Amino acid sequence: MAATKRMTVSQALVEFLGHQWTVDGDIRERTIPGMFGIFGHGNVAGIGQALKQYNVEEPDLMPYYQARNEQAMVHQSVGYARMHRRRGTYASAASVGPGATNLITGAALATTNRLPALLLPSDTFATRVADPVLQQLEQPWDIGLTVNDAFRPVSKFFDRVQRPEQLFSIALAAMRVLTDPAETGAVTIALPEDVQAEMLDVPVEFLQDREWHIRRPRPERAALARAVEVIKNAKNPMIIAGGGVLYSDAETQLQALVEQTGIPVGTSQAGGGVLAWDHAQNLGGVGATGTLAANRIAGDADVIIGIGTRYSDFTTASRTAFQNPDVTFININIASFDAYKHGTQLPVIADAREAIVELAEALQGFTVAEDYAQRIAKEKAAWDAEVDKSFAPSGLELPGQPEIIGAVQASTSEKDVIVQAAGSLPGDLHKLWRVRDALGYHVEYAFSCMGYEIAGGIGAKRGLDAAGDDRDVVIMVGDGSYLMLNTELVTAVAEGIKVIVVLIQNHGYASIGHLSETVGSQRFGTWYREYDAEAKNFQGEQILPVDLAMNARSYGMDVIEVEPSANAIEDLKAAMATAKASEKSTFIHINSDPLIYAPDGAGWWDVPVSETSTLDSTNEAREDYLKNQARQRPLLG
Repeated sequence: MAATKRMTVSQALVEFLGHQWTVDGDIRERTIPGMFGIFGHGNVAGIGQALKQYNVEEPDLMPYYQARNEQAMVHQSVGYARMHRRRGTYASAASVGPGATNLITGAALATTNRLPALLLPSDTFATRVADPVLQQLEQPWDIGLTVNDAFRPVSKFFDRVQRPEQLFSIALAAMRVLTDPAETGAVTIALPEDVQAEMLDVPVEFLQDREWHIRRPRPERAALARAVEVIKNAKNPMIIAGGGVLYSDAETQLQALVEQTGIPVGTSQAGGGVLAWDHAQNLGGVGATGTLAANRIAGDADVIIGIGTRYSDFTTASRTAFQNPDVTFININIASFDAYKHGTQLPVIADAREAIVELAEALQGFTVAEDYAQRIAKEKAAWDAEVDKSFAPSGLELPGQPEIIGAVQASTSEKDVIVQAAGSLPGDLHKLWRVRDALGYHVEYAFSCMGYEIAGGIGAKRGLDAAGDDRDVVIMVGDGSYLMLNTELVTAVAEGIKVIVVLIQNHGYASIGHLSETVGSQRFGTWYREYDAEAKNFQGEQILPVDLAMNARSYGMDVIEVEPSANAIEDLKAAMATAKASEKSTFIHINSDPLIYAPDGAGWWDVPVSETSTLDSTNEAREDYLKNQARQRPLLG
């Protein structure tokens, strides 16, 4: 008879997770190196007890970490996963009701970004013996429904442990998805609070070390041959590189391919870092927030080679980026869902690294024409000069965001990581940030979740520390995103995790304010101003007496305030130098002028404008919208 061990469901799950390993070639690391948890009546006696027990008996098995918000737990897990190229992530345990539902935004972010995160929301009693319990949602048309059913559409895997015996199959299935390069995302195991504490006989085999090998499938020969033939006949080919290149560790192979062929590269937000910014073939970001160089080349490209990209509307500039009437798409992706996008007849379903290696071999002897190479160099040089100009200090008391980015850029080292997610910063960083390392650029822009920055940045630093990498993580955040979710600064202070936070204070929502202008809504509701009772809006001149530097100081952060002055940019550089020299987290506060914009990259984003209005501004915006909309193409092909 097979050996068994008497344990609770929670104890079995925690011990199981502590023995899971991801193997990727020569790299072997813990799949779940730790667990975040906020405890309530739904999990304090289950998962909470199990974590305490192992903390006493075997503290390295499943280390526990505090967090201040359930959503932020998932953000930290995603930041960690990005730095580990999806080989590892954290588990996040939450209580019943509001604790569980707080995880949902994080789940959607993880799934949208194709980054793994394990969610363990508690659920109401499986036995229903005490229904309705505190915080239980009741629906008379479906008594079995709980708030955790809301995880189904935002998870790549969802199941509920209704009986102890179900744990074995559910846990194994969850691990399969967490380590699947094509299907990964949020993995949710709902745990009824009574089942968590129930006992069962657990086979010892279930609790032993188990390895999950990352699949790296090679391209089908015929599919690759069709793609190669099209590339060889191309006049103006271009590569669109996405996050899949980084998650496959394929940046070295990509560099070899583009140096061999001369094919230029434009990157999605997730693909930032696939090539150093000054590489001859790197034209920078492409699409709605892309560079003028990348977008001009993309506009004329006759063959687009997408590698590891999901082609979001920002990457395609809402399907206006690729204007060549004969453009053909070759989509290399490990997920067939993405490989078949834009109606392509040339999908290559494969791991990015394996496909790039075989593509380079098949393209031996092929290079782009000299006139195309010269145009690529010319466009790149012109854009680099534009960036230099935007970084030049203006001497204004309130510098623009491009100047601030330039100062932070100049103050960072080659391997430092920039973290961002929402507002105007992702667009400006996509255009302006000069990435010098494969892991140096982490802008969460699939879900673009306001509030991700601090928690995600702490997770990124946690991931680097776990790998013995002491590079700095610089979190740039606007006041709007900061106010959404800043409490994880307490986590950084509590654990001594060093991050540098650069808060750009512009007294409102800079990005949406600008967008509001372009759609004719006159920045309505986007300024942080005192309420005007007579006008019944927040459009007045009186800014709020909010002190975000004091807020950060109250959390225990070291704080440096850059006062408005003609020397603000140099003062910011000095503050960055102090922060980098410190062993503690530092919060740098600087005021900016939100009306100073980055250079135009000629990208467009489809945000529909009202067809009729009594506002002249809206009617004018509608005319501009229709002109841009006319450039949209189905991109079949």
